[in-house]
Parts: sequence; C-alpha cells; structure tokens
Amino acid sequence: MTITEFMIEEQRRFPDASGDFTALLNYVRLACKRISFIIGRGALAKDHGAAPAAELDAVAKEIFLRTSEYGGHLAGMVCGELDAPHQIPAEYPRGQYLLAFDALSGSGNIDINAPVGSIFSVLKSPAGTATPGIEDFLQPGSRQLCAGYAVYGATTMLVLTVGRGVHGFTLDRGFGEFILTHPHMTIPGEASEFAINASNERFWEPPVKRYVTECLAGHGGVRGKDFSMRWIASLVAEVHRILIRGGLFMYPRELKDPGKAGWLRLLYEANPMAMLVEQAGGAASVGRSRVLDVQPNALHQRVPLILGCKAEVERLERYHLEHDQGLDRIYSSPLFKERSLFLQT
Repeated sequence: MTITEFMIEEQRRFPDASGDFTALLNYVRLACKRISFIIGRGALAKDHGAAPAAELDAVAKEIFLRTSEYGGHLAGMVCGELDAPHQIPAEYPRGQYLLAFDALSGSGNIDINAPVGSIFSVLKSPAGTATPGIEDFLQPGSRQLCAGYAVYGATTMLVLTVGRGVHGFTLDRGFGEFILTHPHMTIPGEASEFAINASNERFWEPPVKRYVTECLAGHGGVRGKDFSMRWIASLVAEVHRILIRGGLFMYPRELKDPGKAGWLRLLYEANPMAMLVEQAGGAASVGRSRVLDVQPNALHQRVPLILGCKAEVERLERYHLEHDQGLDRIYSSPLFKERSLFLQT
C-alpha cells in the first residue's frame, strides 16, 4: 500500500471529508521526497545550489514552503527560520489548515553522513482567518490533526499519525513512492536504553541526575538491570529509534541558563514528536507535565523534552515531583549519594 492509498483509506472513514487534508499530506510527502533527493546527493548537492550543512537548511525550508503553499489547502505556515507566519501568495487559493515544520532537523549531522530529518505538524486554522497571525498557531499540541517526520538515513522513511496509531512508510527509490512497511508502530512497555547528552551532566536538575545514576548502576543497582546509553544528536533519529525498539530520550532543562526553560521548539519539534510517541503507546513530558497540554506563548517557544517508554517517563515525572516536594533529600545527601561514572567538577 502506498502512502497515497493509505490516506485515501483513512479519508473514506469520514464520508463528509472533502479530500483537502489528504491532498495537503500528499504535498508534504512530495516535499520530503524532494529533500531526500538533495540530502542523498551529499556533497554533490552543490549542483543544486546548496552546500552541505548550513545552506541545506535554507534549501530544505524553501522546498517545504514552495511545495506546500501551491495546493490551496493551507492558510499559513511557520518554521524555525521565520520570525512570522509565512503567508500564502495571493495567486494561490487558501485553505483551512496550518502547517508547522522543521525542514531539516539535525542538520549538524550532515557532514558526517548521520541521519537527519524533517518534522511537521498540522493544525486547524481558526474559522474566518484569511491571514493567520502568530496567535493562531499558538494551539496546544493536543489539538494537532496530524504529526510526522521523515528520516533521511540508509533509507528514507516517512512516519506519521492522523490520530489513529503510527505508521511508517519507506521510500522505494525505484518506484518513487512511499510504501507502508511499518504499520501500527508500538513502543515496547519496558526500556533498557536511554539517550541523553552526558556532557551536560553538571547542568542537569537533581531528578535527572538521580535517574541516570540509577540506570548506570546497572544490574546491582536499584533498577536491577543493565541499561545502554545512546546519543545521536538528531531528534528525528532519536525518536525513530524509540519507535522501532523502545527506550527513553531526554533533553531536560539545564541549570546553566536558569532563564531558559529548554532547548527544543514546542510547536514544530516537541509537539509533533509527542503526538507520535503517545499514539505509539508511549508518553512525552516536559518533566513535570504532559507536553501536549502545554499552552504555547510564543512562536519559537522552547521546552524540555522527555519521551519514550511510558513507564520510564512516568518515573522521571515522579522524581521531579519528589524533588519539588523535598522528598528526595535522603537520596541527595552526601551520605547516600553514589559517585557518577562521569567526572564531577
């Protein structure tokens, strides 16, 4: 089954559907396929006016904008490289949907040929809004109609949810179409690996330090089993690994800059990934509450992000609650504290 056929089957579940939503996702699919072609050429992409890394960000953004604005299904778009919503050109009809995207997530990995990706989120435009402003995009993630990503690695996959589970499609380069290869993706209920940037340990909040220390203690520690640690520095690749084989991803709040709540952008990184993970049976949190319940207050608002195996996310939320209530003081006492495997400063 191709992704187009899949979306038509989904559309048929709603007899009153106009087909606009299906058509919009087909344009998103086309944008991802075009970006995959450019990424797949590597250094040869200079032939298309791009150079690896920085300039490819701009090329990918333009591909997403120009491909998606044409069909007449969108009222506006936002992304990390724009200070204000992108308005649909006057010569094109306007639709009832809003698109938030990160056209090339993890672009710092391009030079080493590691996986990168595109992330997208679809919202409903408020009724009667011809030219949506920033406030129209500031909707909690629970109101997303669709979320997904494309991962450009050894193969190109497009993974999406329309609120009825998570499904993965692999690009058949000979056929030129995305084929359903991973239906009903589900995150395992138990985890044995986690991902976090260990170089920032000195800036973590105590609940995160507590969690990682317990995992590193292995079979002889309180968790009673060994954990593996991963870190790819690409959000799409991290989430894709979790959807395929489980685990936990953490990009927590860091104390080196108390004024900054987190690093990942809420509207077009955290929210779509949280929707995907929840639809696959996992959970996504900002540490103390559900990601999809956060009310956005700015276009490029950043948040902490913890997602993956539901039981592990709930454990970390409990550690944050115990810390906030002062219930973890015994654990943090020097008499009971275990030394980390990482150098303390």
